[in-house]
Amino acid sequence: MAKIFIDEREIDVAEGTTILKAAKSAGLNIPHLCYHKAFIPEGTCRMCLVEIEGIPKLELACSTQVRDGMEVSTKSESVIEARKGVLECLLADHPIDCPICDKAGECKLQDYYEEYGLFESEFNEEKEKRQKKIEIGKNLIHDQERCVLCRRCVRFLREITKNEELGVFQRGVHTEVSTYEGILVDNNYSGNLAEICPVGAITDKDFRFKARSWFLQRSESICPLCSRGCNIYVESHQGFSRFSLPKRVYRIRTRENQIINGFWICDKGRYEYSYLDQERLDNIVVNNSQDSHSWPEITSLIAGEIGRLYHMKRSAHIGLILQSWLSNEELFLIDKIFRNDINIEKICFLDPPEEAADDFLLTAERTPNRRGAKELGFDLQPANWEKFLEDVDLLFVFASPIRDDTDFSLLKAALDKIEKTVLFASHNHEINSSFDIVLPMSLIAEKGGSLTNIVGSVQGFSNALDAPGDCRPAWQFLVELGNKLALNIDFYNQFSDPESIREVMKKEISFFREKQ
Repeated sequence: MAKIFIDEREIDVAEGTTILKAAKSAGLNIPHLCYHKAFIPEGTCRMCLVEIEGIPKLELACSTQVRDGMEVSTKSESVIEARKGVLECLLADHPIDCPICDKAGECKLQDYYEEYGLFESEFNEEKEKRQKKIEIGKNLIHDQERCVLCRRCVRFLREITKNEELGVFQRGVHTEVSTYEGILVDNNYSGNLAEICPVGAITDKDFRFKARSWFLQRSESICPLCSRGCNIYVESHQGFSRFSLPKRVYRIRTRENQIINGFWICDKGRYEYSYLDQERLDNIVVNNSQDSHSWPEITSLIAGEIGRLYHMKRSAHIGLILQSWLSNEELFLIDKIFRNDINIEKICFLDPPEEAADDFLLTAERTPNRRGAKELGFDLQPANWEKFLEDVDLLFVFASPIRDDTDFSLLKAALDKIEKTVLFASHNHEINSSFDIVLPMSLIAEKGGSLTNIVGSVQGFSNALDAPGDCRPAWQFLVELGNKLALNIDFYNQFSDPESIREVMKKEISFFREKQ
């Protein structure tokens, strides 16, 4: 360990730590534009200059390593003057686009100008004119006039995706970041470029001019679109008191988790979030009627149907079709109610087929909790549908969400022959009309619980959004169902939230106990 002093504060840090990291560990902020924890420091922006006692010139905090006894000043007069000089140089050509720039409100250049600048421009020469709306990728717009040449985008494509689709061209005042002739940025992680740009040089077409960052509510969640379980932020806008907005969710962004996804998410997780708002089912439907029904009423009805078959010793005539969009807690309750209490054997999974994976984050499995279902003891092999649907009198289908390419032809043909069918769904779909009861379910972003990713990491999550209408999480329905069946009331009475379910699950299943 090395003992150093930053602004007269004593700090103990590991040998080899940079001054920038040492300061951050002590809660001290050193401004920077080009530095990013994922990349090797380059020191191109010069904003992180600091004064070190015994060294005549200012040094870069992002790349200078500490040594025992080092005394550093981040706020001396010479340091402040240097930062003002760097800002003046950057702002000499930077356009005053803040009123229309998507980065406004979260732009480091704005923040640093407020902290170190607030000076009148003395630039009288003609400014460099560069292109302002260049399509550099399927989702990316580049404004060369706003670019501060931090090279984060270039380094991302060189060090992370290794595509090297962007480069730095020309020299002197003509230096610019651009694509190679005829080659656009085209990879599964291109959306990260807009996120890591410290200013508004690279903007995202999906978010461009849609909302202001200060209106967005940021909440933590987990991406459910493959089995990696990347940590994300869901950024939503609830609308204004005088008028509503066309959608709730405006942006999905990366949430750092070095074990799961590092600093990044794929473009599928970033852009395919329309399922959160579009075609949502938000009311209980019985026999295709729009008459109002309550959850207690429907839960009692379903419990009565299950109880009737159970007491007639016809549990073998109850079938369950599940999807691994269900959380660990929900699958645990399903296991307890249907396999342990009622002894149902007809249980299968209807998950989407595997798709192409890449060598980074995106997996072939396109649901978030197949590993969790496996650890809970469910058989995930494809079912023999004709045999499965034979002699079924009461069928439950958990389908959240339903994909447009899911083949329901065999299921739809069998539904007319089944006495009572219940669908738990999050979206409107043509298959809904074939069920006797359709119950609106909350999505992962709208409930709490945990998921087990492809490598066995168990991650807890809480609701990032309020569920629309009558939507409820499946775990809540299952707890109430377990109570109404009255086969093991003491067991189900102990559950009030996903955390209480998880605690019991850990006690009973060693896999989840070891992962806590």
